[in-house]
Amino acid sequence: MKAQLQRLPEWLDYFAALLRTTQAFAAPTQGNLPNYVQRVPLGVVAQITPFNHPLLIAVKKMAPALAAGNSVIVKPSELAPITILEFAEMAKEAKIPSGVLHILPGYGPGTGIEIVRHPLVRKVDVTASTQTGRAIGSVVGSNIVAYTAELGGKTPIIIFNDADLVAAINGTAFASFIASGQTCVSGARILIQDEIYDKFMVLFLEKIDTIRRGMGNPLNPKSSMGTVISSHHSQRIEGMVERTSGTILRGGEPMSGISELDGFDFSKGSFFPPTVITNISVEDELWKEEIFGPVVVVKRFSDEAEGICLANDCKYGLGAGIWTSDLSRAHRVAAEMEAGICWVNTHHRNDPSSPWYVVATKCLS
Repeated sequence: MKAQLQRLPEWLDYFAALLRTTQAFAAPTQGNLPNYVQRVPLGVVAQITPFNHPLLIAVKKMAPALAAGNSVIVKPSELAPITILEFAEMAKEAKIPSGVLHILPGYGPGTGIEIVRHPLVRKVDVTASTQTGRAIGSVVGSNIVAYTAELGGKTPIIIFNDADLVAAINGTAFASFIASGQTCVSGARILIQDEIYDKFMVLFLEKIDTIRRGMGNPLNPKSSMGTVISSHHSQRIEGMVERTSGTILRGGEPMSGISELDGFDFSKGSFFPPTVITNISVEDELWKEEIFGPVVVVKRFSDEAEGICLANDCKYGLGAGIWTSDLSRAHRVAAEMEAGICWVNTHHRNDPSSPWYVVATKCLS
């Protein structure tokens, strides 16, 4: 969270600078006629933001919308509204004109739907579950306004035989378990090439054990991983794990008892341990559906073609990760990934200059 807070000004600075450099242009035309194109504000933009990374995602939405001259209404998640409300107070101090930025907390089925169906709203931008995105989209579609939706994900991580093993293990753990796996691009499907599979798994499970032992009070800076957002969400994760036909190597059940790290009582939160599952069918729910928690499924693959095939065996199209020391392979495989974002030998890297994009054939973008 501290790292995210440090980076938030980058989005504000970037879009403020972009506004200063954006210009209209004259388009070629026939005859003695002036023909120019201008960018103009849409008007009122409604933004629905999630509980995970609540302020980062909100700022990523607000900054470009405000820079483009729009007025913005943000409906934060009812589970995590406070940081966005605090940001609104800072916006007042920064002299953003009254009425330009509104934060309207509330529940999605009530407050959220009323906002997006209002006839003065000219664009809706939502980050949510696929189910929520569809429900909002049906309302927005009836008003025929612009709609951007970043919904579910089931990100594959492909680890090739020539990958730097230590870097790949640490990077995969970071990709999968940061924010307790509650990110849309969390590394949820780990694909390991056969020659390194056994060695990778031994070291990866050691890493998992280290993360598990390091869990404690979420306010302790030394704690390795925190709680999931709610008991309801923990029950959902547990239910999906219970239904799997795969082999659970680590985790799989909500945590109880006392932290080895700092004596914290795990019953005071909804703690779910890092969970690793192998021997899973591609028809299994955990292979196909987003779990949004600290649970990964692992599969072995033999050659590049099979790795790509398994990676693309997914209805979502948001993120993907590749670990290899072969530069040619990195570019070749990245080009084959049916994902809007593809990282090579890293994960979760983000920059205001880069689009956050979903492959349209797989998911609304």
